[in-house]
Amino acid sequence: MHLDVLDLRSFYYRTGLGRVAQKAVRDQVLALWPRAANQTVVGYGFAVPLLRPYLADARRVVALMPAPQGVMPWPAGQPNVSALAAEGNWPLQTGMVDRLILMHGLETSDNQSAVLEEAARVLGPGGRALVIVPNRAGLWARRDVTPFGYGRPYSASQLEAQLRRHGFQAERHLSALYMPPSQKRFWLRTAPFWERTGRQIPWRAGGVLMLEVSKQAFAPTRPGLGAVVRRPLKALEGIPSPGVKPI
Repeated sequence: MHLDVLDLRSFYYRTGLGRVAQKAVRDQVLALWPRAANQTVVGYGFAVPLLRPYLADARRVVALMPAPQGVMPWPAGQPNVSALAAEGNWPLQTGMVDRLILMHGLETSDNQSAVLEEAARVLGPGGRALVIVPNRAGLWARRDVTPFGYGRPYSASQLEAQLRRHGFQAERHLSALYMPPSQKRFWLRTAPFWERTGRQIPWRAGGVLMLEVSKQAFAPTRPGLGAVVRRPLKALEGIPSPGVKPI
């Protein structure tokens, strides 16, 4: 089940560990998508810690929050862009999204298929989605002192398989949160070192998995125009061609 929006806000904005986690994940997002000029960027779940860098140049930024979680106004001091959304009925037009981020929206959902179907519906041609979930093999999924200790954790292969079943194609795997989920000052102070070191590890050992995906495009299988050409209409049959005298 979803966490309460107040608990999520308290963790990310009022605790040292939450601020460290926010920066570590956001740095990876910005390395992948450094700009979103004239694009529509949408977050689902509790993705607002990752959306702020796009407020300046994106055409539109929307923060959708699941109804069981609750919603909060965001960003502070600016016009609100957050909205409550049913898991299977997002208030967005089909194909309008260029960049979509899911964080704390999939692993805690009771209807993950509905969430991914809506994600596929709203993502436009050439759009990309980034799905962020707890790593089954990481330390963060084993401690309930952070939001990543709730819901269903994934392995990289499990996440990729589930997204493939809903029409997504994996593009790039990332990981973040290599430090232990601890409030101790030593770990908070050395967090940048652990993130830099962790990115050099050949296997994804971070606390969260990040999978960038695109929508699969299937070639049409019906004969289409070729069938029409091979079977021409007979409406003009019997009319003599120009220059041919009727007999």
